[in-house]
Amino acid sequence: MFDLKWLRDNADAFDDSLRKRGAAPAASGLLALDAERRRIETELQEFQSSRNRLSREFGQAKAKGQPFDQLQAELAELKDKVRAGEERLAVVQAELDASLGSYPNILQADVPEGPDESANVELRRVGTPRTFDFTPVPHDEVGARLGMDFATAAKISGARFVLLRGQMARLERAIAAFMLDLQTVEHSYAEMAPPLLVNDKALFGTNQLPKFAEDLFHTTTGYALIPTAEVPLTNTVAGEILDGRDLPLRMTAHTPCFRSEAGSAGRDTKGMIRQHQFNKVELVSVTTPEQSEAEHLRMTACAEEVLKRLGLPYRVMLLCSGDTGFGATKTYDIEVWLPGQGLYREISSCSNCQDFQARRMNARYRPAPGEKPRFVHTLNGSGLAVGRTLVAILENGQEADGSVTLPAALRPYFGQDRLLPVA
Repeated sequence: MFDLKWLRDNADAFDDSLRKRGAAPAASGLLALDAERRRIETELQEFQSSRNRLSREFGQAKAKGQPFDQLQAELAELKDKVRAGEERLAVVQAELDASLGSYPNILQADVPEGPDESANVELRRVGTPRTFDFTPVPHDEVGARLGMDFATAAKISGARFVLLRGQMARLERAIAAFMLDLQTVEHSYAEMAPPLLVNDKALFGTNQLPKFAEDLFHTTTGYALIPTAEVPLTNTVAGEILDGRDLPLRMTAHTPCFRSEAGSAGRDTKGMIRQHQFNKVELVSVTTPEQSEAEHLRMTACAEEVLKRLGLPYRVMLLCSGDTGFGATKTYDIEVWLPGQGLYREISSCSNCQDFQARRMNARYRPAPGEKPRFVHTLNGSGLAVGRTLVAILENGQEADGSVTLPAALRPYFGQDRLLPVA
């Protein structure tokens, strides 16, 4: 959502941000609705003032025994005008709210302009890809002998699901435990165990609705399965006025995530890269506006640290305007090297939403006692996607005999140093 006062003063900047995202200008339409809403509000105030005056005159005339039929008729007419004005205001306000809720966040000035991921800017590479003395294969081929079972999952649920057996299930659990310990013990994120079912209000607050309704799995009772723990974690501050001295708030959760992948038909149909159900350790921060840029860099570094500890090569990308998500003002993607595919693939997106979600949720803070509340800034990122981390471990640690050497940081969680083919 947007501050209408800001929009009135910055219509060109609003349209320019839409242009960079490949969308048509919209400020004039929004401002026309805003002007109509304000016109109706002014008219209603005038009607209310006239009605109050006539009510006093009506009461005085009645008390004095003077004729009041004309006043009574004028009051009835004003009552009808007020009712009609209130109904019209509700319609215009609903149209304005719906329109405001359909436009993406304003991009930060340093977001590079471009139509799609081809224009993303590489900021740095960390780690050197391993040199193999054999040809590395994709993770689904490595995992087939280790307990990664797509056939049984398809029988149970259909495409884009996986069943992890034995050591593979234990490895996924070990990865998540390692991530949570790192983020909570060393990076000061508070661990949460949020609901996996949320309502439409929460989904609107974190901008999954209305734009991404098709990507959600809905129940028949008014709930949806979470597409990411960002939704419940960020909504913990919805409708609240926080004490500025308590910010930043940092939260993390390990949850399953559910996505219909409606917009990705035909993409990544093999393996665990893009599934309807996957596990993720999510990071969420709630900050003051002054803190949010530094917090964005910090969150990205916290996500990067997972890959550093696991010894997995990666690169950090600054997303261009056409690839930046709907609710983000700026996003850093972390892409891990997958030797079986011979390319870098996204394993985390860390986004600063500034006050975009806060306005949708009415989440504010009070800078100091007695001061006027301000909207918080919200940030979110993966710390990391557990399944994709498992994929990277399999592809980078694979050996010629079909085993997989595990990163040293994981061994205390897993209990051994390698995965062995299942007979």
